[in-house]
Amino acid sequence: MVNCQLPTISKCLTLTGPAACALMLALASLQVYGEDIVFTPGDIIDWEPHSFAGETRYELVEVDGRSAVHAICEGGTASGLFLQDDVDLNATPVVEWEWRVDDTFSGNDETTRAGDDYPARIYAVDEHRIRIWSTRALNYVWASEKAQGSDWANAYQRRAHMVAMQSGPSEAPGTWVTERRNLKEDFQRFHGRDLDRINAFAIMTDCDDIGEPIEAWYGEIRLMAE
Repeated sequence: MVNCQLPTISKCLTLTGPAACALMLALASLQVYGEDIVFTPGDIIDWEPHSFAGETRYELVEVDGRSAVHAICEGGTASGLFLQDDVDLNATPVVEWEWRVDDTFSGNDETTRAGDDYPARIYAVDEHRIRIWSTRALNYVWASEKAQGSDWANAYQRRAHMVAMQSGPSEAPGTWVTERRNLKEDFQRFHGRDLDRINAFAIMTDCDDIGEPIEAWYGEIRLMAE
């Protein structure tokens, strides 16, 4: 099922505003392998941009012999690429993705608003347009200071929960990392919700609170069965 709507999403992940049909290009090249759904960097670059503070630059590039979305954040910007579409968590509860971060911020407290910036993050959202207070989100982040494996409530909005997949600069710059999480289990664990589906995905690299430049690279995002 394709829900052809574009969410207006504040940085605190309160989703409101009118719908807009903006997914056709992003979905046109969507690849499906059996029950798995694969978003290539070529798909992701066509997701709808949304700005919170200026424009983080996203470019489709070839790097390390592969296609990637290169995110370049400078001048205190914060914007992401968003896709709203229903994901059946009973059929594809697992999300797997590839990313690369060579450097991170230094000395920021990510539990505060002043430190709520991340070189790379992936959103998964259980959206409720009418009862917006019921919206919940998971943010899988490449943290700068918080320990790998730690989790905490977002500094702007406790309805968004942060999970540190990686922490600090890469020990080997230029190395790609593959991550894997069970969305269904994580929404139950962190939000107490046994969900059959979620409604939105996004990638985001932001530097508006800290004001220092940062960059990251995103590869494929795959939705998979167990």
